Amino acid sequence: MPVLNRIAGQTAEMTGWRRHLHRMPELQFDCSRTAAFVADRLRDFGVDEIHEGIAQTGVVAILNGQGDGPTIGLRADMDALPILEATGADYASEVPGAMHACGHDGHTTMLLGAAKYLAETRRFAGRVALIFQPAEEDGGGGQVMVQEGVMDRFGISRVFGIHNAPHIPFGRFVTTPGPLLAAVDTATVRISGRGGHGGAPHKTVDPIPAVVGMVGALQTIVSRNTAAAEELVVSVTQIHAGTASNIVPGEAWFCATIRSFDAGVRDMAERRFRDIVAGHAAAYGVTADVDYDRGYPPTVNHPQEAAFAADVAREIAGDAMVEANGAREMAAEDFAYMLQARPGAYLFLGTGPAAGAPPVPGLHHPAYDFNDEAAPLGASFFARLVERAQPLA
Repeated sequence: MPVLNRIAGQTAEMTGWRRHLHRMPELQFDCSRTAAFVADRLRDFGVDEIHEGIAQTGVVAILNGQGDGPTIGLRADMDALPILEATGADYASEVPGAMHACGHDGHTTMLLGAAKYLAETRRFAGRVALIFQPAEEDGGGGQVMVQEGVMDRFGISRVFGIHNAPHIPFGRFVTTPGPLLAAVDTATVRISGRGGHGGAPHKTVDPIPAVVGMVGALQTIVSRNTAAAEELVVSVTQIHAGTASNIVPGEAWFCATIRSFDAGVRDMAERRFRDIVAGHAAAYGVTADVDYDRGYPPTVNHPQEAAFAADVAREIAGDAMVEANGAREMAAEDFAYMLQARPGAYLFLGTGPAAGAPPVPGLHHPAYDFNDEAAPLGASFFARLVERAQPLA
């Protein structure tokens, strides 16, 4: 079964929704205009309940099926990124310095498309909880929604989500049982020495050699402290020091991202990070303060739900276009908190070019744009997921 006919008939309307959302990106929890647009569309569709203001601007809508049954949760994120858009599209962002560079406008559109179809057909038992979440990119809106009790309040038994993937060929679904996306931690290290004249470095305590030593040694966490079969990334992404060529600075700082799947590896990485910084600080005679922030946990699919979701995807895309045991990736996702609270699965939907064609701009790139042709695929997947998970008697 390809794209559902009724959803295919919504394609032009869905493209209009998506491009409208693309013009009005909102950051973190400040998704009030997006949430209002979502709520208005849901009212037009005739959903049974709309609950607003969850996690500040999140929306949960309830659709009742025919007869008793469980409640399945479908989630889409709504927030954008603080990036100046460079697509040149006639529907480009009208908010300077913000854009939908990760395709959350497309995710919201896919779930709205499924909502319209499900509200019209009601070919399922039980209920559907449509979860529109703010602050995935920064702020952990998924965690906040869970903490505010959406799973218990709406009786959600299973939960599913999709992320578009421009690095995967168009129309291909990819998931895997177990960890799919990594835990992400962020470390900021501030080094204090004693500044002075660049011509008299012996009268200073120079923080720059300390930073250089720390950054080099931190790479041994992966190469010398982690087994080859275990996956860990330690990337120093910022270094800041100095103001002029003839001044030894008194301070410096750097930032790193640390990504892992295994809890033991995660703990080891933090311990070794702190040890290396402390040891080099002592060796170079500086002081170092480490702010080590534990971020999103790994996104871990439940095997039964991942297999079920892959089977549904085969209905939409065909056997050859579904990878049920795909490679996991070092990106992170706050859908992880929902999967900690309930069984479920997360999938990638390919929005990239066909094999052999030139690559398109990737996620978080200023020239990235969601491929509107993918919206009916995602909406059909969500719709069939509900109908298969909770069939009519």
